[in-house]
Amino acid sequence: MKTSTFIKFAPIVLALSLIFTSFQMAKAEVIQIERDFQPDPLTLSGTSGGFEKSNCGNIGTTPSQVIEVAESLPYLRLTVESKGKPTLLIDGPEGRFCVLGDSYSQDKPEISGYWQAGKYSLYIGDLSKQQHSYTLLISQQKMPQK
Repeated sequence: MKTSTFIKFAPIVLALSLIFTSFQMAKAEVIQIERDFQPDPLTLSGTSGGFEKSNCGNIGTTPSQVIEVAESLPYLRLTVESKGKPTLLIDGPEGRFCVLGDSYSQDKPEISGYWQAGKYSLYIGDLSKQQHSYTLLISQQKMPQK
């Protein structure tokens, strides 16, 4: 009896799962980063954290943001601002690595320097196992503008 109920609902569950997965993948729009982009800083936002445990805190199953660097840039800075304990997991042409906030960055994960051309999947995670609104600032300026 229970098997036939499962068989009846399995296609519905599968369809809902596919819709949800498609929605999640559609959420991560590819942002083109070109030399001298405007406005600078470019501001993106979303919700940090997720249910996927990683070496970079809890992250979502799909990227929070996807950027494509059109040509290699001598300098690019990414900064995450969020409550909680935000992390930044970057999966790109140079590999996969984690950026954590520290006392110097006021607990804001930040990475800067040379960026090779290519596509980068960015996962905004959280070490506190919670989810918070975040702002991701992308800039070619060496010092944050105040």
